[in-house]
Amino acid sequence: EVQLVESGGGLVQAGGSLRLSCAASGFTFDNYAIGWFRQAPGKEREGVSCISYSDGSTYYADSVKGRFTISSDNAKNTVYLQMNSLKPEDTAVYYCAATYGCGKPGPIFGSWGQGTQVTVSS
Repeated sequence: EVQLVESGGGLVQAGGSLRLSCAASGFTFDNYAIGWFRQAPGKEREGVSCISYSDGSTYYADSVKGRFTISSDNAKNTVYLQMNSLKPEDTAVYYCAATYGCGKPGPIFGSWGQGTQVTVSS
């Protein structure tokens, strides 16, 4: 069974940091991309960052460039999202999903997971 499980969210003050984890099982990253998405209350889900395993490229939304860093530990089948200099507008539920490439829709396995809540206080 394919699963992607998000963790690492929490409550943090503006300017603080969090590291999210996306633990995958049931498939290997080799031919896919892993994206981080977020959905704030009353807003549509948006792509935040992505890492493509076909060419190692990474993608960041303009709103998080320079503050967020995506990385992976292939031995652990886990993708991380290091979030620094957090802002109140980063408050959202964060999800990870496998896609066929960065910028392409997800998830390609099943449906969205439960996500992990990130709350940034001002």
